[in-house]
Amino acid sequence: AVAIAFAREGADVAFTYLGKLEEEDASDTAAWVEKAGRRAVRISADLRTAAACRRAVERAVDELGHLDVLVNNAAFQCEQKRFEDLDAEQVRRTFETNVFAYLFMAQAAVEHFEDGGVILNTGSVTALDGSPTLLDYSASKGAVHVLTKSLAKALSERGVRVNCIAPGPVWTPLIPATLDDEHVERFGADTAWGRAAQPVEIAPSYVFLASSEGSFYTGEVLAPTGRSTTR
Repeated sequence: AVAIAFAREGADVAFTYLGKLEEEDASDTAAWVEKAGRRAVRISADLRTAAACRRAVERAVDELGHLDVLVNNAAFQCEQKRFEDLDAEQVRRTFETNVFAYLFMAQAAVEHFEDGGVILNTGSVTALDGSPTLLDYSASKGAVHVLTKSLAKALSERGVRVNCIAPGPVWTPLIPATLDDEHVERFGADTAWGRAAQPVEIAPSYVFLASSEGSFYTGEVLAPTGRSTTR
């Protein structure tokens, strides 16, 4: 949804996807970007290493010629009912995907920003409220929020703006794939609207923060959660 929204505002888009697991989604996304009259560059990558992130960014620049905006959106979550069942392997994968990849992608991207630039990180309402069954995921998203604020300060002298979008419940493939049936059934019921958002309702937040209209925003966590939030 974010890729399509940027394309409809006139951007060429390069995006990563997780190999064969997401091949169909990648093809569908590329088709919608191209339908908007823009170029779509699909990059198959597992972004948990600095080398993979650098290769992805370099491929995007090679294909598109330059880079203006980086959107960090890769994520992994796995629900655990009991805290004791949370093992080291899961925690490692969660942080490698949700935090390390964001940092490595930012490092690779800033080298190619020519006139300022924008980095947009995807946080989560779980970083604001916590979650009893997504402890490692919530902690990783909390790290993303603070990484955003820290990067905003570190990169402001270069004219780079760094912001975070922290959605509430959103219907993405991640939800039925990682949550039990009971959780899926009540997913989004605690919002003001009694439902989860559709991805298209969140995508405009990214476009706004990347646009000239969002030029005074940096180090912010924009939280389209469907209800009031505290930070």
